[in-house]
Amino acid sequence: MKKTLKTMKKTLFAVLVCFIFQLSAQIPEAQKYICPPCGSQCDEEVHDKPGVCSHCNMVLIRKDLSKTIAFYLQDGVEVLDFAGPMEVFSYAGYDVFTVSKDKAPIKSQGILTVTPDYSIADAPDADILAFFGGNARAAFTDESVIKWIKKQEDVQFHFSVCTGAFVLAEAGILDGKTATTFHNALDGLENSYPMVDVRKDVRFVDNGNVITTAGISAGIDGALHLVAKLQGLNAAKRTAYYMEYDNWVPGDGLILSEDNPYQIQRINLEEFTGSYESKDPNEIVLEVVDGDLQAKIDGVSYPIYHETGDLFTDVGNEPIYFEREAGALIGYRLEPAGQLFKKLN
Repeated sequence: MKKTLKTMKKTLFAVLVCFIFQLSAQIPEAQKYICPPCGSQCDEEVHDKPGVCSHCNMVLIRKDLSKTIAFYLQDGVEVLDFAGPMEVFSYAGYDVFTVSKDKAPIKSQGILTVTPDYSIADAPDADILAFFGGNARAAFTDESVIKWIKKQEDVQFHFSVCTGAFVLAEAGILDGKTATTFHNALDGLENSYPMVDVRKDVRFVDNGNVITTAGISAGIDGALHLVAKLQGLNAAKRTAYYMEYDNWVPGDGLILSEDNPYQIQRINLEEFTGSYESKDPNEIVLEVVDGDLQAKIDGVSYPIYHETGDLFTDVGNEPIYFEREAGALIGYRLEPAGQLFKKLN
């Protein structure tokens, strides 16, 4: 009898797992959400709505918007050149891996030892190829590296920070395009590659599928801009908030592409300001700060991002549904049919 019950339990468990798998498979790609890769079991989980991963507290992203990014690193690469964008892309939910000419450990600025995940001989395909400064000459004067770059036919975007632009220029990717680089290398890029229109007064240049940035910290701006292009401005704002990159100025670069993520419809946020009830005993005060709605809770401010109509999302990408009566705001809900938290004034 015990064996029979145990067998029945195993069968029911297998059926349940199969049902969940089939249900997940039936969800359209645009409605599937995954956790940004973090090396934990949650990397394999698929969710049917946005929110925050219960395992690692990372914001879930749409599966169809996830990208793989190859970071090419050479010995002597600048730490912040690649570490800044790596932080951005990792939090935004992209699968980042490192590539070098071979798999031998490299030294970043003579301090940090990095062991590449792949060599150019075995690196998998990537949606985005990224190159960085700090002894970039070792990359752009290496014929085998340039050949490897030219063989990557399915790349959707090329991205460079600092003198990483020289690698793209040497591979011919910047021919006929506008670009920028580290301030001390601008003249060198202009003189060495006359087919490139070099700009000397911008943080980044967006040609559409090729983005180059100025030196070091500017790589963070360029990476946030690429996230905004791919996932929308609010995703980039959430990433900047998570990183506490308070001085980020969205769109502070030369944008030559048509897909400008900053050309969005503005609404009057002032009508949403005021005091509201909340799940906690304390009230929530909404106010407009630097062009965004912010909720002040227990003296701490949290940004709230407008999506469409009266729908907003919080820093964890959870929806906030504001409600009206006769055109006037009366409160908000955290679920479409959930409790109404009233507007107090």
